[in-house]
Formats: sequence, structure tokens, C-alpha cells
Amino acid sequence: MLNAGDTAWVLASAALVMLMTPGLAFFYGGMVRAKSVLNMLMMNFIALAVVGVLWALYGFSMSFGDDAFGGFLGNFHFAGLENTFGKLAGFAVAATDTTPAVAWPGSDGLPVLAFVMFQLMFAIITPALISGAIADRAKFWGWTLFVVIWVTVVYFPVAHWVFSFNGFIGENAVGGWIANNLKALDFAGGTAVHINAGAAGLALAIVLGKRKGWPKDTGRPHNVPFVLLGASLLWFGWYGFNAGSALAANDLAAVAFTNTTVATAAAVLGWLIVEQLKFGKPTTLGAASGAVAGLVAITPACGFVSPLGAIAIGLIAGVLCALAISLKFKFGFDDSLDVVGVHLVGGIVGTLLIGFFGTTSVNALGADGLFYGGGFTQLGRQAAAAGAVLAYSFVLSFIIGFAIKKAGGFRVSTEDEITGIDEAQHAESAYDFTGSSGGIGQPTTFPVKSATGNAKLEESKA
Repeated sequence: MLNAGDTAWVLASAALVMLMTPGLAFFYGGMVRAKSVLNMLMMNFIALAVVGVLWALYGFSMSFGDDAFGGFLGNFHFAGLENTFGKLAGFAVAATDTTPAVAWPGSDGLPVLAFVMFQLMFAIITPALISGAIADRAKFWGWTLFVVIWVTVVYFPVAHWVFSFNGFIGENAVGGWIANNLKALDFAGGTAVHINAGAAGLALAIVLGKRKGWPKDTGRPHNVPFVLLGASLLWFGWYGFNAGSALAANDLAAVAFTNTTVATAAAVLGWLIVEQLKFGKPTTLGAASGAVAGLVAITPACGFVSPLGAIAIGLIAGVLCALAISLKFKFGFDDSLDVVGVHLVGGIVGTLLIGFFGTTSVNALGADGLFYGGGFTQLGRQAAAAGAVLAYSFVLSFIIGFAIKKAGGFRVSTEDEITGIDEAQHAESAYDFTGSSGGIGQPTTFPVKSATGNAKLEESKA
């Protein structure tokens, strides 16, 4: 039977995850130059429109339909969202004489369409994450075309591998190989979302090349309060991302909620300690980035580890991601907003650490890691899943990006990059300083009261 409480929680979680994409837009938007902020916001916002339509047409079916094409992706049974109305999803294993009923996410069902909308928000934010790697230099329509192709040939198949469990949508449904055959654990998207997006970001950073003047000129964030606002919205929405992935209003959701909180807090501290030791001062940008690193790392593990394990994962991720952002200078790839350092490295850290900190005392359907007597078995499974998704995403993303670039549709001209991508691509700017305060960088005059109370004209720079 339909469970109204679980359904309400999943729908609310879907709304929380939807808010993460605008939050990401502010997080990224504050880190770019003033002349690029609208383009950055639009690169995120367009994912809502594009992926929303594709998900309804065929994306959900490719991700959660029965295994097809050798198990590579789902079939098209749900194309156009057919066969979803009035249907319930969820596991229900009946009790026997010796064992109680076992259910995950719950013995009572969810409307399939509630699950459809929840998973849609994951599909939307994943390509949006990639955009930070190529900030300041991508054509808007070239990026949009990339999103269309990438979610079709990369995200939808990978989501099927990771998220599609046997029997969840239909008693005889057959799901993806990572979840059901490899038995790697990913509670809320460390592989399908963060490793996937991070590997794609690395590929595109290489394909599009460096920004003009990089690495000498890395570009200062134009609005740090935007960055912290975006990080805060992400943290808020991430409770839907992680706790919502329990797909029920139950103890497991509370565990995921708790682990998300403490891991993120620990990661902030880890990142700031690294900054203090390296540079002598903690920064607001570092605090925001540390929070996101912790959120990324705990995502795959939040339903499989204890709160103490979550604190350890967050602290390790905060330290390693803070160190990893310098890799782009060592290896010479211009990852504008540290998608690789935060999402790829953070996703790998969280995925692998399940193999150390996982415990069946938290989730009977999880696995015991090395520190709980489970040996190296689960660690090997986690590494195989991470490696498979990383390699698949990197190779396909490189090919897609290279093809669009060669067709002349991906990188803006040098002139547009220097003068401002917002004006070139969108014919508008984020900030209007005309009128009484003049144009950006132009002198203007305005009346100011002197010490004696007489008005006079003072010159100032806008």
C-alpha cells in the first residue's frame, strides 16, 4: 500500500535537491569574474530545462528500465513516462517463520512518479557540476549541446548501473551491474554524480584549454558572499540529496541526515586547518569549499557508516581536497572552479572510505569495512566501481567535448573572453553602474557633504 509519510518525505526531498542547482549557480557564480557571472548562472540554470525534458522523454526509462542492450542501460518501457501512473515502487520482502519482514527503503510503496521526480533532480545537478571546470570560456549553446549529449550517453547509463536495484520498480525488474552484481555501495551518488561529473570536468578542462593568462592570472572571485550563500543553499538542499535517498521517513533517513551534518562540519575544519598551515590565514572561500568537499565525500557513505565514521570521512576529505586543488597547477589543466579537486577527489575519497568505515550495525544491507572486520572485499568493490565510472565518463566526455569544439561551437573567441563573456553570449551584464554612479571603472561625480556641511563634488572610481 502507498505510504503517505514516505511519499511526502520523498517529494519534499526532491524539492530540496532541486534547490541545489540554483545554490550551485550562486556558489560558482560568486567565484568567477563580474563579467562572467551571468554565463555561469545560465550554464547551471539551463540544466533544469534541458534535463527536465529529456528525463521525461527517455532519461528515466534509460536509467531505471529493465536491463537492456547487454545490461548497459535500461529499456524504454517508461519512455514518455508511460507505465508510471498509478504504480508503486519499493521493496517488500515478506516475513517467514524465522525472519521478520525486511524492507529497504520501506515495505510500503511510493508512487513511481515521486521516485521519478526525486531522481530527476540528481540528473539535473550532475551536468551542472561540470560547468565550473570550464568557467569563463564556454559558448552557451555549445555547453547546452554538450549537456544534451552527455546526460544521454553518460549520465543515464551510469545512473542505471549505480541506482537501479533489482525488483524496485516491478517485482521482476532487473537493474544495474554495479548495484546488483558488483555490490558496490553508493547511498546517494558518490559515483553516479560526483566521480562522474568530476571526471567529465577534467576531460573538458583539457579539451577547451586554459583561460587567457592562466596560471599567472587565476581570476579573483568577484563576490565571496555569493559563494558562501551558494554553499549554504547546497548544504541545506543536500539533506534532501542524502537523507531523501533513504526513500522513507525512517531511522535510516535520520542516520543519513546526521552523518551529512557532522561530516560537513568536520570537512570545514579540515580545509581551514590546511589553509592556516599553508597560508597563515583561514578564508571564507575555503570554508565554503570545505563544506562542499565534506558534502561530496559523505554522499556515498551517509547510509552505511556511523557518525564517528562520518566525522573521519569529512575530516579526511576536507584535508585531501584542500591539498588536491593545487594539482591543476602541477599538471597544467585549467579547472577554473576546482571541480576536479572537490568533486572528483571528494567523490573518490567518500566511495573508497566505505571500504574502511562501513558497518552493518548502521545498515544491515550495507557491508562491514576493514575497520569493522570486513577485510578488503568491500574496498575492492568500491575501487572497481569508482574506476569504472571515472574511466567511462572521462573518455566519453573527452570525445563529446572534442567533437563540439572541432565543430566550432564550444570555446568563445579570445576577444569575447577578454571583454566579457556575459555581453558576448547573453547581451547583458550582471551589474549596472550607469546613471549616478557611472560605468565600471569610469570616474563619476556625486555630491558629498563636507565636514562643514556644504555640498561639494567629489571624484570617485566606481
